[in-house]
Amino acid sequence: MAFSLNNYPVVYRAKYSGEWKEEFIEKPHKSQADEAALPDAEREKLAEARNCFDDMPLVSYATQYGMGVFEGLKALPQKNGGLAVFRPDRNAARFFRSMKGLYMPPFPEDMFLNACLETVRRNAALGFVPAYKPEWEADAFATADAVYIRPFTYTEGGVGVKLSSEPWVIIVCTTVGAYFEPGLKGAVISERFRATPKGTGWIKAASNYVISALAKHEAAMQGFMECVFLDATERKYVEEGSSCNIFFCLKSGELVTPELGDTILPGITRESVIELARDRGVKVSERRITIEEAMTESRECFVSGTAAGATPVESLTFNGKKVEFNGGKPGDFTQEIRVALKSLQYGASPDAKGWMFRV
Repeated sequence: MAFSLNNYPVVYRAKYSGEWKEEFIEKPHKSQADEAALPDAEREKLAEARNCFDDMPLVSYATQYGMGVFEGLKALPQKNGGLAVFRPDRNAARFFRSMKGLYMPPFPEDMFLNACLETVRRNAALGFVPAYKPEWEADAFATADAVYIRPFTYTEGGVGVKLSSEPWVIIVCTTVGAYFEPGLKGAVISERFRATPKGTGWIKAASNYVISALAKHEAAMQGFMECVFLDATERKYVEEGSSCNIFFCLKSGELVTPELGDTILPGITRESVIELARDRGVKVSERRITIEEAMTESRECFVSGTAAGATPVESLTFNGKKVEFNGGKPGDFTQEIRVALKSLQYGASPDAKGWMFRV
């Protein structure tokens, strides 16, 4: 799986108390090679030490009520050397909106951008960075490593149901690989609802992911790679996956993804896929799509996200009925978009968009 709780040594932390005060904290570490050679118990103990902060409250609005937001973005090894972060300016803008949506003092976008780049830079200087491997190109970077950057908020102590007025912003990094669990295929429509109108579905709020985690676990128990949510009002329209947006390539040639609203997360990869598709002359529609249309009129389906990239969905199952897309194999358009996105991210093709920020 993609994530492991083995944070890099340098952590960024900022606290709001009328103004934002920043610091970089270097936690206990050895070289990356020496850590890899440690016995499992010692390596886990070291990882645990890097994940603990004794000067932050245990009982808080974050731990008691899930009052928090987070982001996910990647720094990717470049073919010509070094690292570059994919569209961190867009994550900065969404983080600002998310914090504002929970009535927190929002974190300035320029501080977010600088903090992400500097945290990656300081960890890379200590040797905590994956190296580019040419063999990744053979499978369009499906098995490639990257630095996962996780900015998130934490709140001051509190036990009453209240809002946070003096939050922390913390940024940690770790190495990630392929996201979806090997051996599982296809997606199933979940019986659960991810978000409701007038709720927090448009915010990257920590609390949103409880339902997603439950639904994805239930899908995996049935042998599916992913779950897909329908709208909570009519249970008729497709919304998104467990932690990713969804696209349908229709037989007509139209590419459809659910339109943004207060129940859909505005994904950075979603936005990028739409632009890459339009560059190729594809008609892209951001609109409502029923589960019936998706299952009868689609020739390909894929999900998009920071961790997922652009991952094909071989089949979709709803109420016991299974529909396979493209004979159960990744479609040509999905592959084209996936290769275009990953090649740009890893520096194997020119960055004509200006999306990559060098570290």
